[in-house]
Amino acid sequence: MHFLQKLIRLRARSRGFHLVTDEILQALPELRNIKAGMLQVFIQHTSASLTINENADPTVRADFETWMNKAVPEGDPDYLHDYEGDDDMPAHIKSSLMGASVLIPITNGHLNLGTWQGIYLCEHRNHGGSRNVVISAWGN
Repeated sequence: MHFLQKLIRLRARSRGFHLVTDEILQALPELRNIKAGMLQVFIQHTSASLTINENADPTVRADFETWMNKAVPEGDPDYLHDYEGDDDMPAHIKSSLMGASVLIPITNGHLNLGTWQGIYLCEHRNHGGSRNVVISAWGN
């Protein structure tokens, strides 16, 4: 049984939904040694999140951002937590809605994602900065 764990820092990105699959795979070349296992990707932040979705058409990512901003608008006067601006509390809500981690099967040294699937970093802040992600892989 192999168990690998690394803390990586994803480069800063603008607000929105960004494919980070390749960046994660580049940080874990040892993945090729796992025949059958699992990869967990966990983000150590409360104003960004992770999810898995469409990896080909960038309009899907743009539509996610549009939907999120309609579902959780900024500047709501009822929010008490606004110390860092109008995007502060909405970013926390969006992060909880999307989730802090994804779990992906590993098969024959590769992520067993569907043909059109990729890992998204969901940046919910206007100026979120770089993001820490813990990647853990285990298997035979």
